[in-house]
Amino acid sequence: MAFLFKLVKWLVILLLVLALAIAALLQFGPLSLGSAKAILNVLGVYSVEAPQQSVIAQRLKVPEGFSVGRYAEGLTKVRFIEFSRSGDLLAVLSRDGQLVRLKADADDDGRHDGKEILMEGLKAPNDLEFYEDYLYIAESNAIGRVRFDHEQGKFAGDYEIIIPSLPDDGNHRSKSIRLHDGDLYLSIGSTCNVCEEADKRRATIMRFDVDGKNGEVFAAGLRNSVGLDIAPWDNSLYATDNGRDLLGDDYPVCELNKVEEGQFYGWPYINGFGDLDPDFGPGQEDRLSISTSPVFGFPAHNAPLGMRFIRDAKFPSAYKKSALVALHGSWNRSKADGYKVVALHWQDDGSVIGKDFLSGFEKDEDIIGRPVDIAEGPDGCVYVSDDYAGSIYRVCHGQSQNTLVDLASDEVADKAFEELSTEEMRVALAVGEKLYNQYPCASCHLLQGKGNSGGKPLDALKSRYTLQSLSDYFLQPNAPMPVYPFDEVQRRAVAVYLLSAE
Repeated sequence: MAFLFKLVKWLVILLLVLALAIAALLQFGPLSLGSAKAILNVLGVYSVEAPQQSVIAQRLKVPEGFSVGRYAEGLTKVRFIEFSRSGDLLAVLSRDGQLVRLKADADDDGRHDGKEILMEGLKAPNDLEFYEDYLYIAESNAIGRVRFDHEQGKFAGDYEIIIPSLPDDGNHRSKSIRLHDGDLYLSIGSTCNVCEEADKRRATIMRFDVDGKNGEVFAAGLRNSVGLDIAPWDNSLYATDNGRDLLGDDYPVCELNKVEEGQFYGWPYINGFGDLDPDFGPGQEDRLSISTSPVFGFPAHNAPLGMRFIRDAKFPSAYKKSALVALHGSWNRSKADGYKVVALHWQDDGSVIGKDFLSGFEKDEDIIGRPVDIAEGPDGCVYVSDDYAGSIYRVCHGQSQNTLVDLASDEVADKAFEELSTEEMRVALAVGEKLYNQYPCASCHLLQGKGNSGGKPLDALKSRYTLQSLSDYFLQPNAPMPVYPFDEVQRRAVAVYLLSAE
């Protein structure tokens, strides 16, 4: 039965891919490799390896005075992220149905201090937010919450569904939430590219009490508003919105809307700044007078997702009245576009100017990342999730990051222990020592006279291991040593630390 279910699932995916490819082919001609991969990523069946730090340094661009590094990797289909009050970064892994906790970076090395799975079995989770004593989670079919102990990084109660039975058929199944001033705002996307919905909850933002009661449609005509946030200067709700597809490379714009109660934002009858849709607009001219236009238009098919107003980040004064928006990137253009984070700056006259903030994920159809969400960290930096490479990036102002040394790069991996440069050795020793102390290694071993005096000494390792063979040993260690959740960088770092400790 399980095999049959998987077979049906893959057949459905293949049919969807074929349908999208045919639609794009009719419009643009043959799909580019980048667009084909983007389609598969949208369907949750394709990703890439996290780029090496050397690639990050070469490809990713930030404004002058900023730096970018990789905070985490190996997070399959990571979507929205949120910091706890203790500095832990929580993230939802949509495809795996998991909520994970990335432990706070206590040693200030620019990387998290370990991953822990807090919850499994969630249905396509997309968003999460802390509010008062609760952590709220947006699954595709429900909104739940659980009391959270920020100090311990653990739940302080049982997970409860407070808004059940949400529609998650068709397209745009993911749900987004934002809580503010006693209200819970919930975005429910459309079932389709363009259509008239039977379920009046679709293509809206709804408003509930924070306990999930008294739900009502707050604003309508919003095709797929994925990112929601509250402007800190006037408490207005803003939302990104993905414009419809298959009307050409450059039409219609994707949108940033100032979302107000009772307003109608056009879809499916009106696109962008008051344009009647060619399919559903004829005969709907009277709706033009009641439709609210966006406050900013992103290029067509750039797919704006998460957004975050700058509140606590240690950024220059130019970002005082600004928001960062993650552009997931196009799948149905003849040439790929988007794939970056942009900064939106509000002007004194109310207009909005957009500028690139973190770019370079796409270059000549070569795509190494698709930004999803932004969070402000306790260190004054901002963090960007990427569901294409399963990574989280850290962008800081006024401080450098270790983006040039990559212990997992092919160049370093080919080196023997004796061939490591001074900088490579320094970084590896710092990471290796941290991991050795973080895990209970000293309870079983004696290293340089420290640890379990009756334990197995870790000496003369150079006579038995090379850097590569000791790194590989951690993949399948001899009992009773457990298999620790080290990635390639961490395995090499621990190996360097142990080989240097003679």
